Amino acid sequence: MTYQNYSLKQLQQIDAAHHLHPFTDHKELREAGSRIITRADGPFIYDADGTEILDGMAGLWCVNVGYGRNELAEAAYAQMKELPYYNSFFKCSTPTPVLLSKKLAELAPKQVGQVFYGSSGSEANDTALRLVRHYWALEGKPEKNRIISRKMGYHGSTVAGTSLGGMEPMHKQLGGAVPNIVHVMMPYAYELALPGESDHDFGLRAAKAVEDAILEAGADKVAAFIGEPVMGAGGVKIPPLSYWPEVQRICRKYDVLLMLDEVITGYGRTGEWFAAQTFGIEPDTITTAKALTSGYQPLSALLVGDRISRTLVEKGGEFYHGYTYSGHPVACAVALKNLEIIEREGLVERVRNDTGPYFAQALQERIAGHNLVGEVRSIGLMGAIEIVKDKATKERYLPSGSAAVVVRDHAIAQGMMLRATGDTMILSPPLIWTRETVDMACDRIARALDLAEADLRKR
Repeated sequence: MTYQNYSLKQLQQIDAAHHLHPFTDHKELREAGSRIITRADGPFIYDADGTEILDGMAGLWCVNVGYGRNELAEAAYAQMKELPYYNSFFKCSTPTPVLLSKKLAELAPKQVGQVFYGSSGSEANDTALRLVRHYWALEGKPEKNRIISRKMGYHGSTVAGTSLGGMEPMHKQLGGAVPNIVHVMMPYAYELALPGESDHDFGLRAAKAVEDAILEAGADKVAAFIGEPVMGAGGVKIPPLSYWPEVQRICRKYDVLLMLDEVITGYGRTGEWFAAQTFGIEPDTITTAKALTSGYQPLSALLVGDRISRTLVEKGGEFYHGYTYSGHPVACAVALKNLEIIEREGLVERVRNDTGPYFAQALQERIAGHNLVGEVRSIGLMGAIEIVKDKATKERYLPSGSAAVVVRDHAIAQGMMLRATGDTMILSPPLIWTRETVDMACDRIARALDLAEADLRKR
């Protein structure tokens, strides 16, 4: 029996009876009923009522090539018929992860040429944490195991991922984080810059927080710094251009490894294959997932720099870590075809040279001036809209985050899927968006802001 045999109400009832959703207030959801998405095509998703919604989040930061790609379904089908699964344990491999590893090494920054597979970004960050600490132990420095992260950073929702991340509500529910992980200030100039402080100077000050944490612990105790090139789930916080060069200088000065979380920014989002290339970062590890398959299959890839991989191979012996689905042949087949599509259609170059700059211009010209908007910012096809009560003072509506939810709900009603994170609206659309799609999005966002303003002014 297929879902078409059920009414929307029946699906919602079954969903409420049995399905626990991620990051959800389940009582609230079950009272309202979930929105059932039934199909998608190109940049649009459709719910069970047939409502067409422009997807401004690429699913969950992942559907870079858009929906309805028959090539990806055919790649999965062909691989399933030939070899649906075999593991990468017991000195075995299968062709697709072998070929995908070669391709990723070609696309990645120089000196990053090894790949370890999982099924999610959370798993990849677990792997990165274990690998970095294992590296220092192999180098005879097991005490060098502290990780520096950032407040409001997001690195997944497993125990290790939550611990690496800097989201306090997640920490409170964890009931005991992985030890020796500390969090420093984020490079969020809109709220944290001092009066009169330039972006350049703020970037240096935010980077100094990393150095201060290293000095407080002692460089001989610090294994690595981990950060998203652009903080995604925390609100598309784009660092000043001075930030990453200074962080990299600091890490090199104190012999601290540099771990990048590119689960969101990888595979074209910022106008380069990796945001490391956008910002000129030379990392020791790069965590990727999401757009690696455009969400058509669950797959993550931890890209490992030569320094770590050389030690792992030459000194490591057996690395006691891995997953049943590490290098899953079907997921890797889909990833190979997905990367082929991105290359063939020039989506990375389109974001860098056309739609990315147009997106930035459209947000500035059509959204930034609205009474509810304190700031808009973007990089590539990734953007944020700060919702405020007062533009001049940056005063927010109370309780915190409540206004953005009003904007979000109006946006969805206007056929525009956005995400609200705190007081920030965030966008991360499929890379197939055109200038026309950007215009459509801005029209719908502007209407949503007008409707939300009318509601909020009544408070």
